[in-house]
Amino acid sequence: MPNSDHQATKAEAQSTELNKLPVPGQEDTEFSAEEAAEAFQENQSSSSKSQDQ
Repeated sequence: MPNSDHQATKAEAQSTELNKLPVPGQEDTEFSAEEAAEAFQENQSSSSKSQDQ
């Protein structure tokens, strides 16, 4: 059965951005409490260093 002009091939369909599977964690905006605590501690230590100058 020949492929009609208005129908995408399998390769075209699989390479279309909307048909790709999502990559785990790529758009993950959540973070753990440990990560938040580390960032907070780093921010506190950098701000106290700038006040000492």
